[in-house]
Amino acid sequence: MRRPAAGALVLGCGNPIMGDDGLGLVALEQLRREWELPPSVTLVDGGTWGMNLLPLIEDAAQLLLLDAIRGGQAPGTLIEIERADLPRYFSLKISPHQIDLREVLGLAELRGTLPAQAVAIGAEPEFVDLATGLTPAVAARVDDVVLRAVDRLAHWGYRPARRDALVHA
Repeated sequence: MRRPAAGALVLGCGNPIMGDDGLGLVALEQLRREWELPPSVTLVDGGTWGMNLLPLIEDAAQLLLLDAIRGGQAPGTLIEIERADLPRYFSLKISPHQIDLREVLGLAELRGTLPAQAVAIGAEPEFVDLATGLTPAVAARVDDVVLRAVDRLAHWGYRPARRDALVHA
């Protein structure tokens, strides 16, 4: 029997030593640093967890993936993929981490435990190979990825608040 959903899971995906593939982790860290989120929103660095992510995904009411997303666009183009299109997105492997994540999401879908509300938010990568740091085109979009994530969390009923706004209130 499935447990009641535990809230939203924000999963930063990627590998920080593979250039733009680290976008999801950079965006996740910025979200953690700059935004106050309710306890029902869980932020997880999912970089190399593999199948260990399955229970977290299955327990979530909503799933928000932050990642570099290859969509055939210009580098840095913002891309948002809704749940219905996620299987197509994960069929196009852009980096080693997606092998595990694709399998985890596929298994959750097969078991009927993939959250009904799920979205991937990211940007088109320019360079995915052994390198640290994001290319300028992708680094320039981190703020936009985070703001789209915040908007989605707000749409789902969570109340993100910018930390600097809390200090000045």
